[in-house]
Amino acid sequence: MKISRHSPLLLLALAAGAFAAEPAAKKTAAPKAPPKPDDLTTVVGDGYRGIWYMNQKVGQPYVYKYSGGFGTYPQQHAPIAIHVASQKKTFFVYGGSAGNVSETKDELQHYVSYYDHATGTVPRPVRILQKRTEDAHDNPTLSIDAAGHLFVFSSAHGTGRPSYLWRSKKPYDIAGWELVEKTNFSYTQPWYLPQSKRFLFLHTLYKNGQRTLNWKSSPDGRTWTAPTLIAHIEMGDYQVSFREGDTDRVATAFDLHPSHGRPGTGLNFRTNIYYLETRDAGVTWTTADGKPVTLPLTKADNPALVRDYRAENLNVYLKDVAFTAEGHPVIMYLTSKGFDPGPKSGPFQWYTARWTGREWVYRPFAESDHNYDHGSLYIEADGTWRVIAPMGPGPQPYCTGGEMELWTSRDQGATWTKVKSLTPGSRYNHTYARRPVNAHPEFYALWADGSALEPTPSSLYFATKEGKIFRLPAQMTGPTAKPEPVP
Repeated sequence: MKISRHSPLLLLALAAGAFAAEPAAKKTAAPKAPPKPDDLTTVVGDGYRGIWYMNQKVGQPYVYKYSGGFGTYPQQHAPIAIHVASQKKTFFVYGGSAGNVSETKDELQHYVSYYDHATGTVPRPVRILQKRTEDAHDNPTLSIDAAGHLFVFSSAHGTGRPSYLWRSKKPYDIAGWELVEKTNFSYTQPWYLPQSKRFLFLHTLYKNGQRTLNWKSSPDGRTWTAPTLIAHIEMGDYQVSFREGDTDRVATAFDLHPSHGRPGTGLNFRTNIYYLETRDAGVTWTTADGKPVTLPLTKADNPALVRDYRAENLNVYLKDVAFTAEGHPVIMYLTSKGFDPGPKSGPFQWYTARWTGREWVYRPFAESDHNYDHGSLYIEADGTWRVIAPMGPGPQPYCTGGEMELWTSRDQGATWTKVKSLTPGSRYNHTYARRPVNAHPEFYALWADGSALEPTPSSLYFATKEGKIFRLPAQMTGPTAKPEPVP
């Protein structure tokens, strides 16, 4: 029987074939939740804006125990800047803001960048980590190996958050990064040793909430020895350290958090000064006079003790370590009567302790108005001692930081001259002036500003050796920009 092309039978057959040819519908997967911004994704920033941070509310009139623009905080993180002469660049890291300036809602960003001495410009900074905290104790530090690879140590404050170790994919290049390790460490001080071509990593590990000082080493930044305990005295310790020139010698000065006696107990009553050094990447440690010390140190009275400030009922806030031309260490620190802000804890007396080869000599040289006024000590080839620090009271007096000042001594700290105020008439206090490794005269100190009384945006600054000030651009429209001179 012939079927017309308009026949209902044909139409039904075609329709059936069409449905038969259509593939079975695929099972639809449940929609994925939109991913949150990747903490580990490298992002090119659009300017330089530091993190604002506060710690421990104390009420009016000073509001916080310490606070302000903390992009270069704390002094127990070093180095954060390194000058590389062959590249004509000073590389640096800092703690940046995500833009939501507040006591608790901002998110710390780990940024890396450099100042190009050949062009007088900076590139857009590169964010290598969003830390998911506003805590500036998590700020990064920097090290550079002999081949030019940059290593960034992303710290944690205790054990509640992870730490990270990063390596640049190319020498002297900030664009690409690889994650070497996700782990935990605090208060990072990574020193690359140019003679033995190894890393010595001084750091803190928390034990039952207390800070213990440790070291480990690595030939390549990838494979590390197990942490070895340096000191855990009473309720813990803080340290500051630095490397002598282009040698393998690293010195550390540290305190103790007392468990008994005056001026009190715990973290807020840090006191005493201890000194150790190593010339072989931590294998052996000695006192300033070269006597070997058996680690760990666990008692307050030990061979590393420089001065017993507990017996003098004084707090100690360690600032910096440097070396004279003769190779003698100098420790810069501040003493006070207590941890509270305000004049009742004063005087906030700055000192240097210089090893002469036979003994430690202590010399006071200036006063400021807060325990957390932090600056850096430079001992230069011609014998000049130079300090850049927020010695001036600033627009928020008796609070963290102040006006940056330049001081010099030409007789090993016996007498000092205030050369000038670097930041007169500021709107906010300036905080934490930091010394680069092999500091170049054009980029001699790096710091940030911010109100000490309330959350504010924070700018980043650097100073020349002679005290000219430049502000890093908060907003950039091109790939590079010249820092702004500050009158």
